[in-house]
Amino acid sequence: MPAYVIAQLRFTDRQRYDRYQARFGAVFARFNGRRLAADEQLRVLEGAWERDKVVMMEFPDDQSARAFRESPDYREIAVDRLAGADTVVLEVRSLR
Repeated sequence: MPAYVIAQLRFTDRQRYDRYQARFGAVFARFNGRRLAADEQLRVLEGAWERDKVVMMEFPDDQSARAFRESPDYREIAVDRLAGADTVVLEVRSLR
């Protein structure tokens, strides 16, 4: 069953985040994930949202999502994400 990962980011050091983002694609590609959306100009339809960006990803299953997040290669680049953005990351399981 597909697993979806949603990241909501508030930038704290854009240079560090941009370095993370530049390396993200090569690591992400190894885990059969698919980027569904990434937006810094989104429209809030209801409620308050105090973030700068949202990213939505799909993995074949929750094991694949976990393998990506726990991989040494991702942990290496995530240092820049952690330094560059205050982030909330959610995993959502499919209803299928």
